[in-house]
Amino acid sequence: MTNTNPKSMKKLLPLAFGALLFPALLQAQVPITVDVITDDYGYEGYWQLVPDGSACGSNTIASGGNTAVGCNGGGVQNQAPGGYGNNQTITEGPFNLSDGATYNLIVVDDWGDGGIHYNVRANGYLIGEYASTGAGNTFSFVAAVPAELDLAVSELTNPKYAFADQAITVAGTLRNHGTATISSLDLNYTIDGGDPQVASLSGLNIASGEDYHFEHSIPWTPTQTGTYDLDAWASNLNGAADQAPANDHNLMQEVINAPIPNIIDQYFYATPTFTTVGSSSDQVSSPRDLDFHQDLARNELWVINKGTENSGGSTVTFFDAGAPDMTHQYKHDGNAWHFMSLPTAIAMADNGNFATSPGVYDANHDGGTPFTGPALWSSDMSIYAQPSGGNGSHLDMLHESPYSQGIASETLNRFWVVDGNLGDIVMYDFEHPHEPGGSDHSDGVVHRYDEFTITKDPNNNVVSHCVLDHNTGWLYVVDFGGQRVLRLDIHSGTPGGTPSFGPHEPFAEYQNIVGATWEPVVTTGLVEPAGIEVIGNRLLVSDHSTGDILVYDINSAPPFSLVGTISTGAPGIMGIKVGPDGHLWYVNTPNNEVVRIDPAAGAGITENPPPTLSAHPNPTSGTVYLAGLSDVKGNATLDVLDITGSIVLTLPVSTALHGIDLSGLSNGVYGIHVREYPASMVRILVEH
Repeated sequence: MTNTNPKSMKKLLPLAFGALLFPALLQAQVPITVDVITDDYGYEGYWQLVPDGSACGSNTIASGGNTAVGCNGGGVQNQAPGGYGNNQTITEGPFNLSDGATYNLIVVDDWGDGGIHYNVRANGYLIGEYASTGAGNTFSFVAAVPAELDLAVSELTNPKYAFADQAITVAGTLRNHGTATISSLDLNYTIDGGDPQVASLSGLNIASGEDYHFEHSIPWTPTQTGTYDLDAWASNLNGAADQAPANDHNLMQEVINAPIPNIIDQYFYATPTFTTVGSSSDQVSSPRDLDFHQDLARNELWVINKGTENSGGSTVTFFDAGAPDMTHQYKHDGNAWHFMSLPTAIAMADNGNFATSPGVYDANHDGGTPFTGPALWSSDMSIYAQPSGGNGSHLDMLHESPYSQGIASETLNRFWVVDGNLGDIVMYDFEHPHEPGGSDHSDGVVHRYDEFTITKDPNNNVVSHCVLDHNTGWLYVVDFGGQRVLRLDIHSGTPGGTPSFGPHEPFAEYQNIVGATWEPVVTTGLVEPAGIEVIGNRLLVSDHSTGDILVYDINSAPPFSLVGTISTGAPGIMGIKVGPDGHLWYVNTPNNEVVRIDPAAGAGITENPPPTLSAHPNPTSGTVYLAGLSDVKGNATLDVLDITGSIVLTLPVSTALHGIDLSGLSNGVYGIHVREYPASMVRILVEH
């Protein structure tokens, strides 16, 4: 029955209008919360939530933290107590904001070094993660609940620099920005826009706001040097399309180097040549170590100077090292007194960063508890040793290894350190470093290996370096006091509790590793061992006392056989390094020199022109035959080398004339050459 009473109609009309209007207003609001995650100095932080475009103190919606800092206290270092406690998570809100509108989270830091993190959530779903840097920041976000399906490749964690013929596993992290839990997906990548490599994953449980670390099941093996574009993304989420495609892809450049040739044995054929490439005129001063940037085509050599405890060390970078047009640049970070105090070693990483090991007991120099360890830096000259924040330009520092004696890079931001204080080996993974000059170390992972003892120089003069053989996972370590060299299998051992030393700051993980495999490999013939290097089947150790570089065969049973000695004729040698072309470099500390050693001209090569070799069948699963061997004298030797330059098979040319059996080798690319003619290289692909 229809109601036609005019009075009734007048009463209903406003109600009907309100029923349309007020729900719309309610739907336009979204509850926003802010998680404040403090560091060791929670009092330093202050924040305000304001509409987009508003300044701090204007149209303030909400605020929190230390009001004594306020809008204008960034970098003032007033150190007034108040606000939040240290290492806490505080949830502020909820604040009902307009759905779809943009807002600013303005943060201020009293000390001027940032470090406090802020996570913004819409109706409980994570929509923004922000880390304060410097004296303050303004972060913008849209107040809106995320889409149901929104998955991004938030980072790629495969090395930026690698070698031709080396299999690269495409790896990284997926971040679920959507509201739905992801149970299945397709993982994709392309190289230079080529055919996608697709791996289907199922049985997953990636909740909203959570990460998933992946390794693609199809590796990429580049066969040519150069720079490549790697594009990775996820698709087919729970059988449907991603609803926010703008953040799907993650693109990085891969730089592929030519493998470093192993020509060490050529140094024994005749007297080598020594060329001083850097000296005090280039601001080389008490150099202790050197390393090449891992974009080897740049031929960029970094040398680290000792400096003093209070001034800290410095670096000299040689661009196109040793070439006629070589230039150099000296750099000294403003806070090197702490982060690079008396450095003993430098290690360049495969992501463009580098790390140094300070040789002091307490980097604060205040007579307090030991507080020092490896520091991480960027090799980008626009960042390194440039003013940034309150702590120089360092990217990270972890403080569990006083008197660090040496450092070696594993991959990305993971390094191995010789701890001179306790005589241990310590693995440091900086994980995600903070901004230049920051102070947040809470995601660091530290593993301590203490089932042997490394004894440092009691006078803190001669270093004890280490080097990682990436092909085998053996870490080779100089034990100065023991006049020996040890090696540790970095993939062995199991967690064994918390170390008794430290921790001196909060970490994501800090533990002992027990039951690791280790053994001495050089036990005689060393006086003051210092630097160490590995290339293929050769281990090189410098002796500070004699000025010799001793070369060992790592394919022999420990203790390794001595292959030969390269005499520099000048005591004081420390760090050594094989350069991109296979030539050997070293620093002499008291002489303030950087020296390159070149094999004698024609060393190991006869006056006859090298033979032109060709192989068939290629690829092969068994026997391969070489054409061109008839031009080689019968007493010559043939070597088969893997992609690292290590010799895996040796036989006389007279035998190789009847075929070479490669059936016992693993799948991969190998080089074959006549030892007396190193340029006579032919590549073979073994496929079983």
